[in-house]
Amino acid sequence: MASLNDSHGTPGQLDDAQVLADRYHLDRRVGQGGMAEVWVAIDKQLDRRVAVKWLKSNLATDAVVAERFRREAIAVARLNHPNIVSVHDVFEHDGRQAVVMQLVEGRSLRQVLDSQKRLGPELTIHIGASVAAALGAAHAAGFVHRDVKPGNILVTEDGRVLLTDFGIAKGLDGVDEDLTSDNVMMGTAKYLSPEQVRGHKLDGRADLYSLALVLYECLAGRVPFLGQSDADTALARLQRDPTDLAHLRPTLPINLVNLIHRTLARNPTHRPATGGELRQELMSVDTTPPLIDGTPTEPPAPRTQPVRPGESGRLPRVTTTVTPPPVEATTPPQLFDDPSLASARPVRRPWLPIGLAASVVVLLLGALIVSNRDADSSSNVSPLPALTSAPAVERDSDDPIILKDVEDSLSPETQVVMSSTSIDVRAWDPYGDNGSENDAQAPLAIADGSRDTAWSTECYSDKYLGAKPGVGLVISLPELSNGRLEFETLNAPFQIEVYRTDAVEPPLSLESWTQIGSMSYGVDPGVVAVPVNEASTHLAVWLKELGPDDACSSANPYRGRIGELQWLMNS
Repeated sequence: MASLNDSHGTPGQLDDAQVLADRYHLDRRVGQGGMAEVWVAIDKQLDRRVAVKWLKSNLATDAVVAERFRREAIAVARLNHPNIVSVHDVFEHDGRQAVVMQLVEGRSLRQVLDSQKRLGPELTIHIGASVAAALGAAHAAGFVHRDVKPGNILVTEDGRVLLTDFGIAKGLDGVDEDLTSDNVMMGTAKYLSPEQVRGHKLDGRADLYSLALVLYECLAGRVPFLGQSDADTALARLQRDPTDLAHLRPTLPINLVNLIHRTLARNPTHRPATGGELRQELMSVDTTPPLIDGTPTEPPAPRTQPVRPGESGRLPRVTTTVTPPPVEATTPPQLFDDPSLASARPVRRPWLPIGLAASVVVLLLGALIVSNRDADSSSNVSPLPALTSAPAVERDSDDPIILKDVEDSLSPETQVVMSSTSIDVRAWDPYGDNGSENDAQAPLAIADGSRDTAWSTECYSDKYLGAKPGVGLVISLPELSNGRLEFETLNAPFQIEVYRTDAVEPPLSLESWTQIGSMSYGVDPGVVAVPVNEASTHLAVWLKELGPDDACSSANPYRGRIGELQWLMNS
């Protein structure tokens, strides 16, 4: 399917067919896939904008394709649900089948994931519950969707989630002839259920498995099964279990993790039985983060004379920029006109620097609308830095077309923002017993547009890390360069130092590094921006004071968290 930005180009070959069925005036073509073109049209009788999906002329003579196309319209027309894209009409024009559908203004979940990479648990739950409700209605009407994937899930600006594209839906009653070959796996390889891969008879639980794969991708940033070919990808789910989500994101609510993995059971009898059951379980998930305590069995001894905030010996404030995030309202704004479509769970994430309800709003609408929030008028408070532009969107050929142009943000002309693939980030604990400090989480510190992903230290009984002088991260740059290092410190109070080296390999001891400027510290979470004027190969972020964290135990309540780290290299 063509990208939405293509919608302003050539309108396509219409000849004299400006109006279809003497009713639908074609305005502009907004995309095309392997089977059909999609147009924005005006319904002249009802004076409203609609989407017209028009079978391609080269497929019009293919009886099987035309019948599948017609059946999609008939199937969806029988469904009346707020989370399913409505079909208004079906007809034939110039020998080509056409379907008139509800015009959805928003984005596909595929576009959202390509931009955001990973979503927070609250938004994932809302998407999952909405699609599960849609599937429940489809299954009750006697249809299995068979192609649940991010490209067939639409998210609107007001927070609604709709399921679309029932083009390969199959009747559960088996009365209608299936228009697919017994030797063909219908659906998209990454999102197939095991029974689809095996060619077994399907019921609604196959769609629930596919939905669980989508939710897994929302939280992990990738699908659990991926091979060198579509066949390898499809077969992988028969050969192994998905990687534990709790390992990939330890702060996810454990009940949500367990529910997704249960819905990914290879045996359908072990999954939720219906879409309604899955929706209810999703809505019942407690989103409180799990208790995380990675402190060694024998924690380091506390310092004999720790430095306390307010003492005269505390280091003075330095010029390194420390910018707290803007304060958000504790009560989230109402996103949904219909309360049944919204999550009613209270937000319980005091461990984030911004209320998670506001984070959900940003994740849901961040790529759809531009939100300009005024920062506090104080001179030391300013908005968070703009995120780098998203990569080009690779879209499925038959993704539904929706109407929202995507604006690319531009980095400053004098700097190049290095992507996550350009810098290497590793945890560094040279004074620890085993030299590790949540090493697997270190790449999560790299900027990805979400404060829900970050590197965390272990939990400590002393905010000054006991006998340790500190822990941190080593950032290996793609080349010898200067520029600016930016990152967010998500717990406070904090004390942080930044070091540099131009050595080929990062030094093993802190004494072999060169400190940049003076110590940065703050009493609130914020953004630290450190100019690096001398050409460097590696940088080190060194934490010396940790803030309290509700994800830790009362015995070891202190933890540091670093996120949204990026290297802005001077050009």
